Amino acid sequence: MGSLEPKKPLKERLTALLAEYGKIALYLYFAIFFLVFAGFTLAIAAGVEVKSASGTAGLIGAGWVATKLTQPIRIAATLALTPVVGKLLAARRARRGTPTS
Repeated sequence: MGSLEPKKPLKERLTALLAEYGKIALYLYFAIFFLVFAGFTLAIAAGVEVKSASGTAGLIGAGWVATKLTQPIRIAATLALTPVVGKLLAARRARRGTPTS
């Protein structure tokens, strides 16, 4: 049996992803973050009647906490989707004749 290389720590994988894809990885991570945050906040709001500013702040806080709990999943999605999005953008630039940076 051959030896399997141990999986790199998450921090190293994220650093490598940022080094290779740069802004694409950051934009994708934040897009996923804001979509999940908005989704949780709207879902919680659908079941809660807010009547005051403190209630609205509590709603937003609950949405943030729920989003924070999904952070490992969001990071994994970013790690998986960034190369795909990067290739799609590179192919799009190639069709347009736009030089890649």
